[in-house]
Amino acid sequence: MPVYTLPELPYDYAALAPVISPEIIELHHDKHHAAYVKGANDTLEQLAEARDKETWGAINGLEKNLAFHLSGHILHSIYWQNMTGDGGGEPLEKDGVGELADAIAESFGSFAGFKAQLTKAAATTQGSGWGVLAYEPLSGRLVVEQVYDHQGNVGQGSTPILVFDAWEHAFYLQYKNQKVDFIDAMWAVVNWQDVARRYAAARSRADVLLLTP
Repeated sequence: MPVYTLPELPYDYAALAPVISPEIIELHHDKHHAAYVKGANDTLEQLAEARDKETWGAINGLEKNLAFHLSGHILHSIYWQNMTGDGGGEPLEKDGVGELADAIAESFGSFAGFKAQLTKAAATTQGSGWGVLAYEPLSGRLVVEQVYDHQGNVGQGSTPILVFDAWEHAFYLQYKNQKVDFIDAMWAVVNWQDVARRYAAARSRADVLLLTP
């Protein structure tokens, strides 16, 4: 029985146009994200078979595959919810996301400073990867992470709350090789209500993830 399933999109394929074309949304969700879900489920089955037969010759590759596909599934599941056709701007107290706005200002000095850092992190990923705003529970602050592939170069324990997909499949059909233009355009569809809910949830369960003396 599959452990992971592909989530439905919270909007139709055309909802994020013109920032992201309907064709990209359809291919990205129905093909690429679906492949990560299948990859995670297939790898779990292969690991179960290895345990049953006590054949561990492929363990390194299987563990790497599980991290890759599962992280891809998780990040994409956040990605779809992080966007809305009615989004953009910046988080403001009058919109009910004042705690997130305050946390961004405290962690990065200003929204402008945060926006510049996340934009650069996403746009300069070498090869395939993501730019991520994450809650880091040890310090209780927000950090920007530059994620390679889906799982590399991240702080253990951090919780992603806003993700920018910088893989070519996320933009190439529309933006060609202009990754910077795509990342700049992404700010117009950020769903700050979703990001704020993720921030509040991450803060509320921080002590469960990382116990401190």
